[in-house]
This record gives sequence, structure tokens and C-alpha cells, in this order.
Amino acid sequence: MDAERIEKAIGKIREGLNKEGGDIEVVEIKDTIVYVRLKGQCSSCMMAGLTMKNWVEKTLKEEVPEVTEVKAL
Repeated sequence: MDAERIEKAIGKIREGLNKEGGDIEVVEIKDTIVYVRLKGQCSSCMMAGLTMKNWVEKTLKEEVPEVTEVKAL
């Protein structure tokens, strides 16, 4: 998978998270799964699970169709 395309998509996600006091980092890309870590306010937010599935994973899959899943560490 193209790490550059993944980082570009993460950059778009990061902009939104930064507005809420959070951040995101790519920890590992393994096969078609991207492992990320939510940081800042996002790391302890009760909505983090929804953010991961409904925004982070959705955006990454749209930007990089090879991504099959995004997992939080």
C-alpha cells in the first residue's frame, strides 16, 4: 500500500481533529490494515470509537481503496 497516500488522507483527518484538541498518528501499515493512535483530547474522548469507524476509517477507505480496516492502538 502507498504510505504517502495514507499520510495525505491522515493529514485531512488531522485538520479536523486538531480543531477539537486532538491528533492522530499512523503507527503501522500491515498488509491492508492501518494501525493508528488517537492523541490529545481524542485519546480519552467517549466518542473515539465512533470517530474511528465513521470518520477515520471511512475517509481512509475513500482516499486509499486498498485499505480494508483501520484499528486504533
